[in-house]
Amino acid sequence: MSVATEKQAKSGGAGETVKIIIQALILALIVRTLLFQPFSIPSGSMKETLLIDDYLFVSKYAYGYSRYSLPFGGFGLLGDGRIWSAPPERGDIVVFKLPRDGSTDYIKRVIGMPGDRVQVQGGVLYINDEEVQRTYVGTYDDGGFRAEEYQETLPNGITYTVLDRGPNGPEDNTQVFEVPPDHYFMMGDNRDNSTDSRVPPTSGGVGYVPFENLVGRAEIIFFSVEEGSGAWQFWKWPWTVRWDRMFKIL
Repeated sequence: MSVATEKQAKSGGAGETVKIIIQALILALIVRTLLFQPFSIPSGSMKETLLIDDYLFVSKYAYGYSRYSLPFGGFGLLGDGRIWSAPPERGDIVVFKLPRDGSTDYIKRVIGMPGDRVQVQGGVLYINDEEVQRTYVGTYDDGGFRAEEYQETLPNGITYTVLDRGPNGPEDNTQVFEVPPDHYFMMGDNRDNSTDSRVPPTSGGVGYVPFENLVGRAEIIFFSVEEGSGAWQFWKWPWTVRWDRMFKIL
């Protein structure tokens, strides 16, 4: 092989490598933008369903697309509302943009649908004036947080675990909230440690969440490490990874 031919072969090989890398990056961008986006959990508001330093995938396509679910607001191409929209189901765990600033990501559970009446009395949830069934499970204690644990079942049959320190927490006795059209009422599963729709935006809370603010539905925990250990500290993984939470369907 001549020197010129050898140089051409090397140049062609390098070009193919660059082409493959670019294609992979484009594919990853498409997947992240339109299909699945990774999120990490920064707070304990969804204990014990979600723990701090859980890493999960959120399906972007579940509810269609809006300027809040696409990077850079979809460059202004979508305007208001959603395309290919499908409403969430009661009980879905949803990532959404905080209504009062339109940029901060929150994750909560959909409790109230448009037109619903939602109230909490003595720590017990009521939807449309009907008490939501809950069953006492026991005491939750992770060494730094202690609360009573209940299985709560929504009217559509979705069951999940909630934590409640007692019947007279800050948001355990509320007014009746009437959810406006195209809005949703969100609550954290850790009822006494969650800033959610029970607190209005004027008081630093969430309030009702517009449909267009939804980013996507939480689907699966793909990685989890002990709180504060840092996922990037890979040399600690054998001891800090919460193996029992890996690939947990939500």
